[in-house]
Amino acid sequence: MEVIADAISWVLIALGSFFLVSGAIGLIRMPDVYTRMHAASVIDTLGAMLLILGLVFQAGFSLLALKLLFVIALLFFFGPVASHALAQAALHAGIEPLLAEDRRGRDVPGGDEPEPDGKQEGVPST
Repeated sequence: MEVIADAISWVLIALGSFFLVSGAIGLIRMPDVYTRMHAASVIDTLGAMLLILGLVFQAGFSLLALKLLFVIALLFFFGPVASHALAQAALHAGIEPLLAEDRRGRDVPGGDEPEPDGKQEGVPST
């Protein structure tokens, strides 16, 4: 039974580590604050929770496992709330998302204008 718990633990730790690394790469590669915030929320909710859940399986039934479950509950409830609050603060500060079109029906400044080198985004060059 301990071997099964160890295997489940290591699978969860590996999955959590994968999502943490991919979210960290997303923080570097994404173009604006909103997409970077999405990558950070993936790190918070999915990556960290899987990693901590793997640690719960390593700890077994103990007070440490209960404390780790409490940390998971805090991350589950407060991580998305903090990301949403940051996104609302960025919108309130006037930071506009980088979109080719606006789903709210407004015109996007520079949305249909060509890029400075004469190419349009998403259009292959001939």
